[in-house]
Amino acid sequence: MPPVDSIPPGPDTVRILLTTDNHVGYLDSDPIRGNDSWITFQEITRLAKTHDVDMMVQGGDLFHVSRPSKKALYHVIQALRLNCLGDRPCELELLSDPSLALRASETVNYEDPNLNVAVPMFAISGNHDDATGEGLLSPLDVMAATGLVNYFGQVPLQDKLQATPLVFQKGSSKLALYGINNVRDERLQRIMRSGNMTFQRPANNSDFFNLLCIHQNHHRRSMTSYVPEDFLPLFLDFVFWGHEHECIPFPQYNPTTGFDTLQAGSSVATSLSEGETAKKFVFILDIKGTDYAITPIPLQTVRPFVMEDVSLKDEGFMEGPASKSDIADFLFEKVNELIAEAKNLYKAAGGTDEDILPLIRLRVDHTGDYEIENARRFSNKFVGKVANVNDIIHYFTKKVPERQAGSTKVVDLKLQLEASQKVTIQQLLKEHLGESSLHLVPEDGMFDVTRKFIEQDDKQVFLDFVKQTIENATSSLLDVDLKEDELQLDDGDNVKKSFRELLTKLKIDSKKEDSDTLPPLKELPLRTSTKVQVKKTPESTPAPTSRGRSQARGASTKSKAVVVSEDDGESDPEILSDSEDDIVDSDLEDEANNYVTASSRPTRAKTPAKKASVKKTSKPAAPKKQPRVLKAPAKKPSTRKAASSDNHLLDDLLSLG
Repeated sequence: MPPVDSIPPGPDTVRILLTTDNHVGYLDSDPIRGNDSWITFQEITRLAKTHDVDMMVQGGDLFHVSRPSKKALYHVIQALRLNCLGDRPCELELLSDPSLALRASETVNYEDPNLNVAVPMFAISGNHDDATGEGLLSPLDVMAATGLVNYFGQVPLQDKLQATPLVFQKGSSKLALYGINNVRDERLQRIMRSGNMTFQRPANNSDFFNLLCIHQNHHRRSMTSYVPEDFLPLFLDFVFWGHEHECIPFPQYNPTTGFDTLQAGSSVATSLSEGETAKKFVFILDIKGTDYAITPIPLQTVRPFVMEDVSLKDEGFMEGPASKSDIADFLFEKVNELIAEAKNLYKAAGGTDEDILPLIRLRVDHTGDYEIENARRFSNKFVGKVANVNDIIHYFTKKVPERQAGSTKVVDLKLQLEASQKVTIQQLLKEHLGESSLHLVPEDGMFDVTRKFIEQDDKQVFLDFVKQTIENATSSLLDVDLKEDELQLDDGDNVKKSFRELLTKLKIDSKKEDSDTLPPLKELPLRTSTKVQVKKTPESTPAPTSRGRSQARGASTKSKAVVVSEDDGESDPEILSDSEDDIVDSDLEDEANNYVTASSRPTRAKTPAKKASVKKTSKPAAPKKQPRVLKAPAKKPSTRKAASSDNHLLDDLLSLG
């Protein structure tokens, strides 16, 4: 549905300010660019107050990292407190149950009697500020706890997504606001293809304006690394798309789906790419009935950025060392021209800082036999004139492909260059890991964790991923019920023998710790229909049989799989990460983690009977049966291997395959 020219403010007009990808905290330690992100965010909140909007909708990546610095948190809280709190009444009437759509609170902040909210802000999480770490908390959870932000949006749970809207009414206009927090594009596309995505719609939906806020790849990188617009429901009227940093200042109509899509772009340049050179805007969306009008508002505090490509061959320079000084002078003058152009663009946009240093990127094609000046030495000439002194100039060459015999096909060198510059971290890891054989660490998880580390600069994601991988591998080994007569050992078959001994050792340690430290299973809430009850055995009664312990251990393993790892290798391991996705109740997660950690950790410190004296035994079958009985607590189960031989068992296990 195309927009109308204008809708005047009034009692029946819902006015919304749209912004996304603010990346507050980007380069916050840089002496020149460290304040750019929060200065622009403060301008955005002032615009919301100045234009008397009813709400702000933020499309993800409010913060640049999932663990923002104190400086970033301080400036976001300060901007929201100064511009979004006040005595002005919010005229939006909430018609739906907010607890079904909000992530971290039971009601919207402007209905909280302890707060005086004039302009409520509704935000979803992006790939930079999603839930990670212990407790699976996002920075938006912290902001929601302060009452300054309404954190909304659904994430897939067990490969199913059910989006519930926040339903508002102002006068005769009704708004249904949907949100989908960022997840892996491959996973979300798979859910959509399988038909497991549903949207709840209010009654008499034809009277509502349906707005969806989403933070995913908009443009196709590969077959599964984006979300096609055709996969979204047809009843939507407007889609506000985050994650893409290039600003397109007008809605794009999709004739297949019938709705309009707005790609608002970022408010700060986080990379020196061509998409970041576009002018930055925020947008005022006026809704009256089922009609809408969109008004772009240019941002005046954004640091100007100019980028240009030059080719030494096209400029007429001769190849060889004789033209080196002429090339240096030419590039020096070109950068000065770009600096002047950037300042003129900044003033034309209404910028008032006369001392602002622009961002400059000059890409130089030196294909041929040219001698060029060192990039760092060249960039040092512009200290105090350019904000990005260390990477002003970028040299590159075009590789001419070898012509095959009898081939007359013409290759576009520009397309080949663009393809070579789009190498992803997944491709590099696949090339490196393809030469090795990973048995315990899943390759998909490594891809996701590495991507999250690059995007969020968070080293903790690696530690969380390794810890979760170890727990999953240990749980899988403990779940194997291997009997002694199932393996027939031949002379010299050390691999099977070591594997059997390791399984038995893990089971012995787990059984002993189950009887010493674990709480009863009935105290752990399970998400399965199977009910397992284990009664406490008094000290005077005999120990439970081996079969009973095996069943109890299997039940604990299943509960761990349901509560902790709902998506296994598909979700981001914090991630999801973008490790990664599912939000688990914190109380259930803490209880489950404590339970699983106690059941899966080998208790080497509690078995002082590990001595080399057992190593001389010539009958390996006798000690195997002894731990299965456990007649009295005073008797420690003896092991078949000395402590010094444990490493050999692990080496033999890892050598399988």
